Amino acid sequence: MRSRYTAYVLKDASYLLETWHPSTRPAELDLDDPGLRWLGLEVRRHRPIDDLHAEVEFVARSRHQGRGQRMHVTSRFVFEHNRWFYVDDLEGSAS
Repeated sequence: MRSRYTAYVLKDASYLLETWHPSTRPAELDLDDPGLRWLGLEVRRHRPIDDLHAEVEFVARSRHQGRGQRMHVTSRFVFEHNRWFYVDDLEGSAS
């Protein structure tokens, strides 16, 4: 989770796509938003479901065009081919 947050901060779309599960990965990402500034990440909870599945609850703070934002999300991950992949966010987890 922390590495994916860092990739958003650095606008590293290739890393984000590499760590996104193929079943839900978009064809491309556009991270070029000069008005967006990431301010911090707080991982609140890591919940293993089983050996191959986990959930991570986090809060990411940003400022977009001078306005503060807070994203509170629980994301799902799957372990395949010896690495973790982001799958998606649980329905209704953003605030």
